[in-house]
Amino acid sequence: MKFDFDNNIPIYLQLVTELKRDIISGKLSAGERLPSVRDLALDLKVNPNTVQKALVELEDIGLVFTERTNGKFVTEDNSLIEKYKQEYANTMTQKYMETMRKIGLSKNEILLLINNLGGNV
Repeated sequence: MKFDFDNNIPIYLQLVTELKRDIISGKLSAGERLPSVRDLALDLKVNPNTVQKALVELEDIGLVFTERTNGKFVTEDNSLIEKYKQEYANTMTQKYMETMRKIGLSKNEILLLINNLGGNV
């Protein structure tokens, strides 16, 4: 795993966002065992406590679970993964629409732009 961290946002929150995106995109499969906290920390070059904090947050929302002595795993609840995927897509779409409106495009112009992208997406 490789992340480019933003100094203006706490690293653990960036980890939560990136891991959540990896889960909802399928890059991390349902039921997949996650690397250990230590391995993730070494790989990402961050403090293990930071990784642990991010994983606890993902566990709190149900995207990760712990099997005692076996480690942490991605949830097998596909409906939960789909729920977070839809939430993420809605958030990104709203941000895009706001940005396009700020540059003066109407809803119809935005939709035309998206339609014109066609197979380029």
